[in-house]
Amino acid sequence: MNIKFFRYGLIVLITILVAASCKVTQPYQSPGLTNSGLFRDSTSSDTNTIANLHWSRVFTDTALQRLIAEGISQSPNLRIAYTRVQQAQSYYLQSGAAFYPTLNATAQVTASKLSAVQGFGIRNYANQFQLGATSSWEANIWGRLSSAKRAAFANLLQSEAGVRAVQTSLVASIASYYYNLLALDRQLAITQQTVQYWDTTVVTMRALKEAAIVTGAAVVQSEASRYAAEVTIPDIKQNIRETENALSILLGRVPGPVIRSSIDDQTPITMLQTGVPAQLLANRPDVQEAELGFRSLFEETNVARTYFYPSLTITATGGLSALKLGSFLSAGSLFGSIAGGLTEPIFNGRANRTRLEVAISQQQGSLLTFQNTLLTAGQEVSNALSLYQTAQDKMSVRANQLTALQRSVEYSQELLRYGSANYTEVIQARQSLLAAELGRVNDRLQQLTAVVDLYRSLGGGWK
Repeated sequence: MNIKFFRYGLIVLITILVAASCKVTQPYQSPGLTNSGLFRDSTSSDTNTIANLHWSRVFTDTALQRLIAEGISQSPNLRIAYTRVQQAQSYYLQSGAAFYPTLNATAQVTASKLSAVQGFGIRNYANQFQLGATSSWEANIWGRLSSAKRAAFANLLQSEAGVRAVQTSLVASIASYYYNLLALDRQLAITQQTVQYWDTTVVTMRALKEAAIVTGAAVVQSEASRYAAEVTIPDIKQNIRETENALSILLGRVPGPVIRSSIDDQTPITMLQTGVPAQLLANRPDVQEAELGFRSLFEETNVARTYFYPSLTITATGGLSALKLGSFLSAGSLFGSIAGGLTEPIFNGRANRTRLEVAISQQQGSLLTFQNTLLTAGQEVSNALSLYQTAQDKMSVRANQLTALQRSVEYSQELLRYGSANYTEVIQARQSLLAAELGRVNDRLQQLTAVVDLYRSLGGGWK
């Protein structure tokens, strides 16, 4: 009767514990953040997005493709990110092992010197030989272990999203450095050509001075303008060298020259589909990383709640123990015990409440981080779209400006030969033309950079 009552009582107790455990931990739900209107001035419902394109289809320059492939295989930053995945995977495997009992083996030899009272006047020393094993198992009553495992799994997914985020940033950074190099190359060529034009202008001014058409001030001023253009060449070369070195480090190689083409050979894609804002969570790795960080801390909050409830632990010990080594393997040396116990926290210096309060606070902070990451993603997409359109507008106007300035240089030089123009007009026209030509290179760079920024901000580069 007592045994039957004990069994029924145990079944009822387990049923109550299981039912109560369902209310201790909460199932995870993705935060319902509003993502409508993230792309400013964009109301398209087209789900096609360049983020789904492989990077080789976005960046068609073969030299750039080789650099990106090298960076993906050799970049130290990407390798570091992979080590974080390995660490998270180990922690996840450890969280799964917590569901199984632990087993520890012990071997012990004890030599004791006994007093006359302890040995009852019979012996004054004693030896004890012991070989055993101890096993312990914690029941997952309140969902502590399962919540911890889900948190570890979210951390694993977060580290994998981190790898994708690093690769997305890596592809964009390589492309940006590459386009900067092409722009610097073009600016260097324009400046060197301008210096040659100034040499011709100086010769012309000297000839006009001998013909008493201009004064010596015109010659000196033209020489000064020539030197003003030439003095910028060392800075451009230094910028080229520093950009090559930075790109080399990004690729995991020692600083050195970079093989590249020309900025005039670049043909950026023109169909810049952005998709819809809801696709950012599926495409953009840092948004995924932020959401998984919130998910992990949500489960850590569940773990913190379980500390307010009793834990059930079953411990078993067994082995061989003897006073003499010769009788160690006899049947009388066997021993064993098994015990089960509930541990209910009563007073622990507010540790459990602090753990829960901190977990809730961290969860709220991660939710805000997720929200801010999503908003930042929308901002970057909007900025990239606007930057591309701005570059397009500037390039159209710049073409007209260059045409006008080239005519201005030609007309002013021609008029100067006949004494109908002031030499300052020639100098100003040439200087304005140089500034416009350099500006055209910057416009072109801005257009290419906008494509890179849009591709990265949409989450492209890791697929």
